[in-house]
Amino acid sequence: MTPTHKNKTLAALLSFLLGAAGLHRFYLRGLGDLWGWLHFSSLPATAALIAALPDQPLLVTAAPLLLSMLAASIETFVIGLMPDEQWDARWNPDSGRQTSSRWPVAVLMVANLFYGATLLLTILARALDLMLTGGAYG
Repeated sequence: MTPTHKNKTLAALLSFLLGAAGLHRFYLRGLGDLWGWLHFSSLPATAALIAALPDQPLLVTAAPLLLSMLAASIETFVIGLMPDEQWDARWNPDSGRQTSSRWPVAVLMVANLFYGATLLLTILARALDLMLTGGAYG
């Protein structure tokens, strides 16, 4: 049986688009990955909090999902900025193929920088609004 080759661009794209659900971790490590399941559990946990605490601010009830989204953004950087040689040594030691990530990963890193920074600043702004004004601005 030939070992599978883990595609770095696909892993970064999964982390960027569906990282909050842990799909990038399942792609890389399989369904037995506990951190992937922790990411995935943020979805029903957030739904349960929203249903149980409808009067609470969304920042509070969506905290598990927001934390998972921030972690996935960091993981996208870890995947995308890893040198191709190091990627192959870690994920493709016996595949017989070499990774050659090019401009798509670079574009993903720029998009992830925009997304992660926007997400983090939005969370900080809303948290400060809630703490300092009691949510007067939203």
